[in-house]
Amino acid sequence: MGYKETYELWLASDVLSAEDKAELKSIANDEKEIEERFYRELEFGTAGMRGIIGIGTNRINIYNVRRASQGVAKYVTSAGEDAMKAGVLIGYDTRNYSKIFAVETAKVLAAAGIHVYIFPIVHSVPEVSFGIRELGCAAGVMITASHNPKQYNGYKVYGPDGGQLPPAAADVVVEAINSYDVFKDVKFITLDAAAENDLLTVLGPDLDNKFIETVMTQQQNPEVIPEVADDFKVIYTPFHGTGSRPIKAVLRRIGVKNLMVVKEQDTEDGNFPTVKSPNPEDKEGFEIAIDMAKKNDVDFIVGTDPDCDRVGIIVRDAEGIYRPLTGNQTGALLVDYILRSKQEKGTLPENGVVIKTIVTTELAAAIAQSYGMEIMNVLTGFKYIGEKMTEFAETGSHTYLIGFEESYGYLVGNHARDKDGVVATMLIVEMAAYYRKLGKSLYEALQDIYKKYGYYAERTVSFTMPGKDGMEKMAALLKDLRENPPTKMAGLDISLYTDYQSQTIKDTKGGVSPLTGLPKSNVLKYNLADDKTYFIVRPSGTEPKVKLYMGTFADSFESAEAIIDKVNADFKNQYELN
Repeated sequence: MGYKETYELWLASDVLSAEDKAELKSIANDEKEIEERFYRELEFGTAGMRGIIGIGTNRINIYNVRRASQGVAKYVTSAGEDAMKAGVLIGYDTRNYSKIFAVETAKVLAAAGIHVYIFPIVHSVPEVSFGIRELGCAAGVMITASHNPKQYNGYKVYGPDGGQLPPAAADVVVEAINSYDVFKDVKFITLDAAAENDLLTVLGPDLDNKFIETVMTQQQNPEVIPEVADDFKVIYTPFHGTGSRPIKAVLRRIGVKNLMVVKEQDTEDGNFPTVKSPNPEDKEGFEIAIDMAKKNDVDFIVGTDPDCDRVGIIVRDAEGIYRPLTGNQTGALLVDYILRSKQEKGTLPENGVVIKTIVTTELAAAIAQSYGMEIMNVLTGFKYIGEKMTEFAETGSHTYLIGFEESYGYLVGNHARDKDGVVATMLIVEMAAYYRKLGKSLYEALQDIYKKYGYYAERTVSFTMPGKDGMEKMAALLKDLRENPPTKMAGLDISLYTDYQSQTIKDTKGGVSPLTGLPKSNVLKYNLADDKTYFIVRPSGTEPKVKLYMGTFADSFESAEAIIDKVNADFKNQYELN
């Protein structure tokens, strides 16, 4: 069936509301918009689905949410009556339609006889991941699009360990979704009916308090904040998201006296009125906070995205300039701080491990190994870190210390299986207080790390390719990179070519060796002949983008950045990308 026929089918459906039909009628003369909305169904991957809010098969709306929930219901009911009784925890962030989508999810799951736990107010990703584990649920759903612009929302599915669904479980959900007609095969009941049948629990504050208490157990040096509290200042912004309540509670409980919150951004508003995009990677979102910092003589600023799984920080350098740190830099600081603190206390475990993704800085490896700790690489996506954590909990083979990824996500502690902006913010603030006691800022602490381990530089560049044409361009680029791989980049030979899809490593002499230990993934990595520089190409799993990750190290930051500049320019030139 073509996109025009699908459009007409939706328009004729008696399930659509009058308002939704009016939205479709408004694009009747816009062929491109009809194609974009109906040329495919919104993809449900291993982490769930994410898309632009609107009516259509390639949009997120109550109909696609209900259908996805029917797939989750199949996954849970197929596990048996005990799983149905264990139930599903549903959380949602501050985005437009988030609560509506959460309620629709609950209605579908309850109709299938599954017990539903739902929060009465917005909650963060880590609180949902923690809650699944604490309540012993069979699964969880979080309505969120993380740091995406306001036009987006999403649907993330979690397993009983609190981590995003592993591939085998996701396949069950996807297969079920694909077997259902979006209008005819979805069943749901009212929340009142769910409550009457003892299938609905609206959660109270007890779980929130338990989460905060558990996060606080991850303090490395709980004494340092009280020691510097009188003149130690912190600025925090939740970017209109879910971090406000838990982070303010945690920071006050650990002794932060001078906590300044950006009031203009401390509102639950899915339109994110003060920022172009609620992404803590973007410095422009911190403009109000930076003005506050200048007026109040504050060294650093912390911000979390709408679902509070990512954290960004701004630090003041030696010249008084406020600079954003990358996720790699913040991660390196946290790795060093946690390992240093444990070493000072004599609590570093012999089998300790730091986990990072393959696109995350190699500086973390250098730091971990200097403390005698193992470094472990996994594929991009925090669910792979969560899988390793669960494996270690079962086998006892390693003691998990910290996991992080370059996209500003960190987790310390075993209370969750996804990125936790609450525990990360707490530790960043504690780390700042620790260095403050030593007479240093976070910026100076980072410079000390560079002086010790070398000047590592990384950069991620995204090439946006929206719509059907963009999907085709992305596929063509990856195909070209595989079939005609580059032999040089930035004037250097490519020494190793790793294809995570075919799971092979090729060298310049034509030798091929297997890549072991990782699942297949549509990712390509190229190592250059200087044995320092690499670049990685992968399509985003959540946005219409191809991402180029570059990394190197040198004896100065300027030298390292110059190498990155050359790789970036050469790659764009070779593949005609802007």
